[in-house]
Amino acid sequence: MNFWSHLHHPRAAITLLRITLALLLLFHGWAKITQGIGGIEKMVASHGLPSWLAYGVYLGEVVAPLLLLIGVWVVPAALIVAGNMLVALLLVHTGQFLSIGNTGGWALELQAFFIVTALAVALGYTKGK
Repeated sequence: MNFWSHLHHPRAAITLLRITLALLLLFHGWAKITQGIGGIEKMVASHGLPSWLAYGVYLGEVVAPLLLLIGVWVVPAALIVAGNMLVALLLVHTGQFLSIGNTGGWALELQAFFIVTALAVALGYTKGK
């Protein structure tokens, strides 16, 4: 039997991505819970949007990751995460699209990781056996 065939577990791969995405985003959500979202409210308002839209960050960084973690409504939760990160890119990081960070990597690699991982989970998730 071929050794590499034992490493082919697409459901395990999606589960690992799903749980990693959920846990890493929950750190961001926890910061919003403990420190508040006043800065986000001001930023949203500075873009001419209603400040109450800032509360959507709780959906994208707390509720959706918890749903991902427990495996409920996985596809909608992953799409909410991707949408939340796209909004963050547009509101906060537009000036960094072509920037390199202090360590030599792309300045938006974390945001890209969250978006791509969320999309991979949404596209690859299947309920199953």
